[in-house]
Amino acid sequence: MASDLTSAELTLLGLVVEQPRHGYELEVVITERGMREWTEIGFSSIYYLLTRLRERGLIEYAEPSQSGNAKARKVYVATAEGRQACAAAAEEAIARPDPVFPRVLVGLANQPAIDDGRLLGALERRSRALTERVEHIRRAASEQPHAPEFVRAIFDYTLGQLTAEQAWLARYQASLSDTHGSGGEARMAPYDVKREHKDIYAPKNTTWAVVDVPQQQFIAIDGKGNPNTAPEYASAVEALYSVAYTLKFASKRGEGGDFVVAPLEGLWWADQYEAFTTGAKDSWNWTMLISMPSWITEEMIEDAKQTALAKKKLPAISQVRHHILHEGPSAQLLHTGPYDDEAPVLHELHHTYLAANGLQASGLHHEIYLSDARKTAPEKLKTILRQPVKGLSQ
Repeated sequence: MASDLTSAELTLLGLVVEQPRHGYELEVVITERGMREWTEIGFSSIYYLLTRLRERGLIEYAEPSQSGNAKARKVYVATAEGRQACAAAAEEAIARPDPVFPRVLVGLANQPAIDDGRLLGALERRSRALTERVEHIRRAASEQPHAPEFVRAIFDYTLGQLTAEQAWLARYQASLSDTHGSGGEARMAPYDVKREHKDIYAPKNTTWAVVDVPQQQFIAIDGKGNPNTAPEYASAVEALYSVAYTLKFASKRGEGGDFVVAPLEGLWWADQYEAFTTGAKDSWNWTMLISMPSWITEEMIEDAKQTALAKKKLPAISQVRHHILHEGPSAQLLHTGPYDDEAPVLHELHHTYLAANGLQASGLHHEIYLSDARKTAPEKLKTILRQPVKGLSQ
């Protein structure tokens, strides 16, 4: 009886064993717990599966309860036989490591039929889809901080599987993107966000243009004040790089693989926008960022913070945090010159370009620093200026 339960049937049976539920409630729980990632239970199939379980005597209708003239929902409860079958099937499912053969393996087996450009494009689409799934599961888990331990285990296992695939995928993409060694073996180039996302990290346009910025993860640190004079800013940037390089070396030794530490980025805002065009830097708020490969997890970041803090003794390291950013459509350009020369360019964006193109700002001002200000002459500094936007009708 237990072994012939399908995964979908066992999932629904387990939710009814947990507590009596009606059909719509089952749909809500399946969504909240992220079960869509590992089951194929559509809303329309729930009642079909419940009927099958009821016909087998594993569940039954509870006594209806009505308030006034309201129509009662059909509530399902597990029978004694259903509880026994659920326990036996769950024990078997936990103990037996079934082989997993996802469809991606079929695609890889037929890889020679795909030209290189389309192959890399397909892998990039898979990478973005994995990132979206990871964020969905993390969000679902964060929204249920008091969920039972077995529900937390489901989230952890799912994230573990997805992040492991992200690590494999990043290594494989790097190996395909690199040239071959003299002996014919493929060398795995370190992951470099500037190479993987050239449209948003290596733009050529020096006038405003809209690009679509995908979701990314970063390590981040927040603060306020003049970046040229505030000690807090210098400590924050030092802390950020300390954690970034600690993550790089830990990842290189582990399964994730090596990566090039990405350029420093910053989100900037103030109570009054004029603070940027007038140079009132003491009132600036900022979040400094360094992009991280998709396989870097929050746990790895926390471990790196502890390691870096033990070495550096820099208190600001404890303020470094994980950050997800999805800016979507954004006006962007490459600016060359001193940072103080950005004001006229930003004035043009907000007073001319956005209105002329039916757009409005929808997020924080974003800068990516491609040059090292300590080693580069001010007139040669290269900075990407970015502003998330949306249509006026949105």
